[in-house]
Amino acid sequence: MTERKPPGMSFDTWVERQIRRAVERGEFDDLPGAGKPLPRRNDGELGWVARKLEKENLDATALLPPSLALPKEVERLPERLVRQRDEREVRRLVEAPDERIRRAHAAPQVGPLLRLGPLDIEAVVRTWRESRRTNR
Repeated sequence: MTERKPPGMSFDTWVERQIRRAVERGEFDDLPGAGKPLPRRNDGELGWVARKLEKENLDATALLPPSLALPKEVERLPERLVRQRDEREVRRLVEAPDERIRRAHAAPQVGPLLRLGPLDIEAVVRTWRESRRTNR
């Protein structure tokens, strides 16, 4: 744990002091990649974001504006509904993106225009019920 920054000392000076002391203690000795050049990256200025998303196994649609993320979410909805056994859960899964679509239409548009209307929840639930009957 580092010590508290002394009053009156600039943040830069305090940080430099912490680094200098760590170097003196040898805390930077034998680090992986020491003495080697940094790897060249040709993946643009946001490449680090893509690598982080991949490393953390995160969905990149979270970075999209609603007008692009919502259609992707609705497109994946049928495959999520197929696995459901409970109608209340199906309804919840359809109501959530529907609410986000309605909020997106009510708010100022960010990014491209949202070309997706509210979902017909009853029709989706009815289709789910029918597919359950035929798959039994």
